[in-house]
Amino acid sequence: MSLTSDLMELREEEIQAHYAAALTLLEGFDHTPRIGQARQVSAQPERSPGIPRTRRFRSTTPGMVTRSTQRPEGVRLLERIEAADGGDALISPLQATVMNSLRRSLAIALAMGQSFSERTGLDGLKRANLQGSLAATQKHDFAELLAAEALVVMHVFANATAYLLAPHQGEISVEVGQPGEVLTDNAQLGLHGVLWELDQDIAAHASDEPHLVATVAAFAEQLMERVALRAQEAPRLDPFNNSSWRVEADDLTIQGFSPARKAAGSTLTMQFKKPHQVVGNHIAKYQAMRLSKMLMAYDFDRKLNPFAELGGFIFTFMGDGAPGTGKTTLIQMMAGMVNEYCQIAGYPFRYQNFGIDNIDSYQGKSGQNAKAFINNVLDPGVIGFGTIDDIDQIAGKRGDRQSSAGQQEVTAVFMEAFAGANTVVRGNCTFGMFSNYPENVDDALRQRAGARFLVDGPQTREDYIDILALLMGKKHDIPLGDHDLYAAQEIKRAVARSFEAHARPQEAGLLEVFDRVHGQIGGLDTIAKLGTYLKAIQQADPRFTGRAIKNITDAVKVRAMDFELPDEWMEQPDLFLFQPYERKSAMIEDLRKPITVDMVIQEINRYADSEFRYADKSDEVAIDNMVRDFARTEEAKRRYLEGKG
Repeated sequence: MSLTSDLMELREEEIQAHYAAALTLLEGFDHTPRIGQARQVSAQPERSPGIPRTRRFRSTTPGMVTRSTQRPEGVRLLERIEAADGGDALISPLQATVMNSLRRSLAIALAMGQSFSERTGLDGLKRANLQGSLAATQKHDFAELLAAEALVVMHVFANATAYLLAPHQGEISVEVGQPGEVLTDNAQLGLHGVLWELDQDIAAHASDEPHLVATVAAFAEQLMERVALRAQEAPRLDPFNNSSWRVEADDLTIQGFSPARKAAGSTLTMQFKKPHQVVGNHIAKYQAMRLSKMLMAYDFDRKLNPFAELGGFIFTFMGDGAPGTGKTTLIQMMAGMVNEYCQIAGYPFRYQNFGIDNIDSYQGKSGQNAKAFINNVLDPGVIGFGTIDDIDQIAGKRGDRQSSAGQQEVTAVFMEAFAGANTVVRGNCTFGMFSNYPENVDDALRQRAGARFLVDGPQTREDYIDILALLMGKKHDIPLGDHDLYAAQEIKRAVARSFEAHARPQEAGLLEVFDRVHGQIGGLDTIAKLGTYLKAIQQADPRFTGRAIKNITDAVKVRAMDFELPDEWMEQPDLFLFQPYERKSAMIEDLRKPITVDMVIQEINRYADSEFRYADKSDEVAIDNMVRDFARTEEAKRRYLEGKG
C-alpha cells in the first residue's frame, strides 16, 4: 500500500530496537498495585527445586508506616503463559505465538511512544528533567505530556495485541472486566500496570491454550476501550489523534485511538439475485444499484469516497413494506452486486447481518454485540454492507415496557453509530434497516435512516406476469402469451414513472396539507414557499424535525448524483476504480446534474409520505390496543358484578 501524506511509516528498525526492552518486561519486573486489587491466584511453579516464588517482605524500617500497604508483586508473564499448557512441559506453538505477539506489540508501542515523544518535544523535557534543569514553568507541560505518552503507549500495545491475535482466536470467549490498574504517570509505569493486570487475568482465566488466547484478546479489547475513554478528556493528544502510522510487516495501520482490524472480507454463501429478478420495487432497486456502484468509488489510500465529500452518498437507509414484498431479495441483489464488483477490483468485501440472535440476556452483552457489528462494517480497510433485518424486533422503543434491556442497549448503540457526535462517514460502507412494521421502530432511530426505500413488491399486471414467469422457471411448456417479459422492469422508465408519482403526496393526511398550502401560496417554486410547505408539515406532525429536513436535502443531493456509473468502469478497474482520488472526484463531478424544484418537491413528498404512513399505522395500532383494553375492562367489571350479586 502506498503511503499518503497523512500516513507515516513506523519503520521496522525502530520497532526491533525495542525488542530487548519488551522481552525484559515479559521476563519479569516487580510492581506494587495502586488501583487494582490483587486476586487470589495459584502459585507459579518453582524456578528451580527448592527455590519457591515468594513475595518480598514488607519493609520494617521505622517511619515507613504511611506508605502503601500493598506489597510489590513479581510479574513474570512468560512463565505465566508457560503454565497454561494443560500439563505439557514443552512450550506449544500457540503459547509461542502469544509470547511473540506480546513482545511485538510492546516493541511497537514503545516505538510509537518514542515517535510521539520526538514530535511533541517531550524527549527534550525528559533530558532536562534528568539533568535537573527542568524549569518550574515547564513542569505542568512535562506532566501532561508524560500522561499523554502513557495513554498512547498503552493503547497501541492493546491495539497491536488484539490485531496480532485476531487470526488465532477460536469460539471461546472470556469476560475479564475492565482493567483497573491504568496508570498515566509515565509510559513505563503504565505498561507495568497493564501487564500486572494481564498477569492477574491469565492466572484467573487461562486454564488451557484456547482460554489463554481468549483471555489476552479480551484483555486487549477492554484495555483499548478504557484508555480511549480516558483519552477523550486528556490534553496534548492531537499529534497522535490527527496522524496515522503504518507497520508494513504486520499490515497494521494505527489511526489514533481507533481499533485496527484485519482488512479481510467475509465469504458469502447467500443466493445472489440479479436486478431483473427483483420484480417491482423500482425506486428501491434503482437506488440499491446506484449505491452499490457508489461504494466502489471509495479510495483506500485516502480513506474517503468522493460521493461522501461531494454529497449524495447514502450511509443509512430504511426499507419498509408488507411481508413478502421482496426485502430479502433486495438484500441479496445488492450484496451480490457489491461482491461481484469487489471480486473484479480485488477489494475486500464484508457483509454482516445483525439479527435477533444477537440479543443476549446477559446485561451489556447485546450492546457489545451491536458495537462489534458496527465496527466490523465501518472498518476503513474493507467495502462494507451491514443489514438489520426486522429491526422492529431487534431495537426496542425507548420507554416501551415490553422491550428488553438488550433491545434498549441496541437502540442506543445504533443511534450513536448512525448519527452521533463521533460518527464519521467515509463512504466505504452502508447500513440498511428493514422492517415490516417500521411504525414500531423508535422515532429517533428511524429518522437516522437518511434514505427511505418503499419495498412494495409487484404492483402492475405486468409485474405479476413477470414474477409468475420468474418463479415458474423453465421446466414447463406453458406458453408466455402476449407479453414482453421483464420489459416493465426496465429500470430507467420505471424509476422516472415512480418519481413523477411523488409530484403529489400519496398519503391522505399529507395530501390535505399539500393542497391547503398550494391553494394559499400557489406553486412551490421558491425556497420560501418550499419552507412554508415544510412548516405546514411540521404543524401536522411534530415529529417532522430538523433531522427530517437534513434527510430530505441529502436525498436531493442523491438525485443530483442521479447518474449511472458506466458498467465498464466497474468491469475495467483501471478506467475509474484504480484512478487517484482527485481524478475520481473530477470524473464524478462531470456527471453531476443540476438540482431542480421538481426534485425537491418529490423528495419532500417521498420522505413525508413515509413519516405519515408510519404515524398513521402507529396511531391505529395504539387505538386498537386501547379499544381491546377497554373491552377487557368492561367485561371484567360485568363478570365481577354478576359474581357479587
